[in-house]
Amino acid sequence: MNVHSPTPADFAHVREWVFDLDNTLYPHHSNLFSQIDVAMTGYVSELLQLPREEARELQKDYYRQYGTTLAGLIARHDVDPDDFLEKVHDIDYSWIDPDPALGEAIRALPGRKFIFTNGDRKHAERAARQLGILDHFDEIFDIVAADLVPKPAGSTYDKFRAIHRVDCARAAMFEDLARNLVVPKSLGMKTVLIVPHNFEATFSEIWKREDVEDQVDHVTDDLAGFLRSILPGL
Repeated sequence: MNVHSPTPADFAHVREWVFDLDNTLYPHHSNLFSQIDVAMTGYVSELLQLPREEARELQKDYYRQYGTTLAGLIARHDVDPDDFLEKVHDIDYSWIDPDPALGEAIRALPGRKFIFTNGDRKHAERAARQLGILDHFDEIFDIVAADLVPKPAGSTYDKFRAIHRVDCARAAMFEDLARNLVVPKSLGMKTVLIVPHNFEATFSEIWKREDVEDQVDHVTDDLAGFLRSILPGL
């Protein structure tokens, strides 16, 4: 595993660039997801008439059991996914700072670029538009396209590959959750883990917690800088 210092040669074969959205394309320190988290707690509280503390506990329990809070709510309470997605993404996207350097780097990548998110398309579009990078992507594969089955389910990656005819041997995936890189690695993709800026925990703690050391090729806390380092001439 090459945690640091990727070279252009490491990615010279890549023509399919796949990016997670939350805490990957926009940085963790923007704290945007905290708004979504609060909105989800409120949704669960109202739906089930629970105090917010109990609602939050249940929300996190569903996340752990089902991969997303939404998947748990559908399985246990038959909620309307459109209603849930609309309400929990009713947030202030100005918390994200535009990132011209990231936009330039993504634009310069050779081949196709995708956003692959457990959120919905509207959320991805709003966040990417605020970043100033939306126009550089060929397509967005969201939780609705995945039939509401979130990453890291293998069937979701299979559906993404089938719909967009992705050649995994020529693909790279960028994610902030190491467990979501296990399937891409098994399919032959290059894998890059995005960690928060000035990440203080040791990398060994990531591997111990998620047991994914062999699934991650590179780790970075600076996506734009990482992309520039693998692009000759940028």
